[in-house]
Amino acid sequence: METIVVHNLVDGMEKIVSAHDGEWYDLRAAEDYALNYGEFKLIHLGVTIKLPKGYEAIMAPRSSTFKKYGVLMTNGIGVIDNKYCGPLDEWMFPVYATRKAVIHKNDRICQFRIVKQQPGAVFLYSDEPFSEENRGGLGSTGTN
Repeated sequence: METIVVHNLVDGMEKIVSAHDGEWYDLRAAEDYALNYGEFKLIHLGVTIKLPKGYEAIMAPRSSTFKKYGVLMTNGIGVIDNKYCGPLDEWMFPVYATRKAVIHKNDRICQFRIVKQQPGAVFLYSDEPFSEENRGGLGSTGTN
């Protein structure tokens, strides 16, 4: 088990815990937000986190985020590398409001998972097409 160092930037924030042992970790809004339709906001999460060397975090909305708040994460997912841990490197959740929304301090708004960084790779380029069987192009898996 890896040790993860968390620095809370905001008084009164709940601690980071996983919903179920070994699953994604919930992050919370660090302040109250009122959003209007079509508005973009960076939701402050009130923490900086030092990930172990060789690891990174993948951030995504919780499954209930859109239903409860009507917001979408603008990046699809977030990738936070282990070098993003300076005193001003607060974790934030970028959202776009599809309706009026109110998010309160300590509302669970997104989640993250800690994963090993991928190994380095060397790419070789070929002028010849691949000889493997053609699967039918984008979106064709499982249509036969």
